[in-house]
Amino acid sequence: MEKRKLASVQYIHHIAPIEGADRIECVHVLGWQCVANKGQFQVGESCVYMEVDSFLPICERFEFLRGSSYKKNEILGEGFRLKTLKFRGQISQGLVQPLSILPEGEYQIGEDVTELLGIRKWEVEERVTSSGTVIGDFPDGISKTDELRVQSYPELIDEFKRVPSYYISTKMDGTSVTMYWRDGKFGVCGRNYEYADDEKCAMWTYAHEYRIAEKLKEHKVPNVAIQGEFCGAGIQKNPLHLNRPKWYVFTVIDLETRRRYSLEMMQSLCKKLELEMVPIEEVKEGFAYNTVSALLERAKGKYDSGVNKEGIVIRPTESIYSPTLEGPLSMKVLNNDYLLKNQEV
Repeated sequence: MEKRKLASVQYIHHIAPIEGADRIECVHVLGWQCVANKGQFQVGESCVYMEVDSFLPICERFEFLRGSSYKKNEILGEGFRLKTLKFRGQISQGLVQPLSILPEGEYQIGEDVTELLGIRKWEVEERVTSSGTVIGDFPDGISKTDELRVQSYPELIDEFKRVPSYYISTKMDGTSVTMYWRDGKFGVCGRNYEYADDEKCAMWTYAHEYRIAEKLKEHKVPNVAIQGEFCGAGIQKNPLHLNRPKWYVFTVIDLETRRRYSLEMMQSLCKKLELEMVPIEEVKEGFAYNTVSALLERAKGKYDSGVNKEGIVIRPTESIYSPTLEGPLSMKVLNNDYLLKNQEV
């Protein structure tokens, strides 16, 4: 799958006024909307767009962000984290800057300038004290679970228009966990690392309680990686209000062919292994959404707990290659109501 472009050269395709605001306006880049100083940009002008969750380096060109975006942690050090904000009732997602922040040169629309600007992805790394004992990096041959947002790749809407059928699942708010079965070996991984089978690891405790390795062997399941969202107390403030941890499966990968299971195959395997899947909200033929705005509206809603849900994930019912992503076709749409109320680390 294509690496996420945290910063890229784009162009302004629309500018709209903000009611009651004299000094700021809303500029639109790709499927994103950002607040900028009035008159700073013109429609059609090239610019640098930096996505939400970009971690910008400390330097003079970004110093104006100190009051709203300064962060420091022991893993990434100091910098400016871009997050969803609201100005005069207008949501702003990311940062638009003039091309002049780049070194002199010729730049193409869509060109990735993330490394050129020293930008990294904001994330809190997994830690041994909370997740168990790390025994290695994420295993080779198993893709990680990052989903790309439709706002950054609005052309994915056209790709979904060409698929026979699709489904929408609820994006659960927890931490990504992969459990794999390969050549008779069972392993448990977080987002970035593989963990030892010891009493320190809640994910391994869950795997033992539900006899996942034993069931894979009993049912003679071929080599697979099962990926899901691990939710519960102590994880992302437990928005589902769970009394005990739960693992919601959202992807199964055939490790021989490297292909994702279809929705039907994934449902069948989860039933066989007695695993719970992410909630499936919609399964239809013919993609029903024409714009990013329509998808943002569709992503709104709440969990059963009454807390704003994180959003939705959309996939074909049968795995299809995406030329845009250079991998399986899939996209996420985050709930803006969730983003505005969940800005903490």
